[in-house]
Amino acid sequence: MAVPQRRTSKTRRDKRRNHFRLEVPGMVKCEQCGELKLAHRVCKSCGSYKGREIVKA
Repeated sequence: MAVPQRRTSKTRRDKRRNHFRLEVPGMVKCEQCGELKLAHRVCKSCGSYKGREIVKA
């Protein structure tokens, strides 16, 4: 049976878990209304994308 020879140190354990976390989504301001929206997506409040109206609000 595989058993570790030495105990894993806190530093080594935490280095491994360094990337295991939640990340904040990339939010940007809408060019039309100034509301925060997800990058590369249509604005939920005004329905515009890249300065053009895509969805009728």
